[in-house]
Amino acid sequence: MATPPRRRTAVAAAVVGVLGAGVVTAMALAGGPEPERAPPLPEVRPVSVESADPTPASTTATPTSLVVSVVGTVAKPGLITVEPGARVADAIDRAGGARRADDLHTVNLARKLADGEQIYVGVTPPPGVPGSAAGSDGTPLSTSDQTKVDLNAADHTVLQTLPGVGEVTASRIVEWRERHGGFTSVEQLREIDGIGDKRFARLREHVSVG
Repeated sequence: MATPPRRRTAVAAAVVGVLGAGVVTAMALAGGPEPERAPPLPEVRPVSVESADPTPASTTATPTSLVVSVVGTVAKPGLITVEPGARVADAIDRAGGARRADDLHTVNLARKLADGEQIYVGVTPPPGVPGSAAGSDGTPLSTSDQTKVDLNAADHTVLQTLPGVGEVTASRIVEWRERHGGFTSVEQLREIDGIGDKRFARLREHVSVG
């Protein structure tokens, strides 16, 4: 049966409407803004991190000078300042040199110095101090004499290492020695003011006459 003209017209209009709506929708989609894309992430690169305040390597301070004591038969006994690496000979030269050449026979002049040490020239080191000495004629002293102080060679500093001898008594011993031209026997200590029998008994085993 044939479709009435009025119905065909309505159907055609509906089809056109549907097609038009689709075209409009497609155009709307085609003309809209594109969706935003996330920006690319930055490339990760390894970074070397250094300490802002690095700890410096530990260093050992080098002394700029050495102080040693030179005592005995030298021109200027006392404290001497020398450079690091100096030897015993340098310290003795700074002290004015030895008064007698024989007093250097038992001194190791080539030994390097250490800060704070004491050098004995022509005198016997006090008991307990390593070292050896020779008499004024250069002859080595016996083992027992090496522990004694030579009354004719010891200075104030060495004399004060003796038992019962202080600064005053040491000065009196030196004065007596200079006034009489030296000691000829240990018993002459009795002639010094302040040295009685008791003090002499303590001293006689610790002194000798060279």
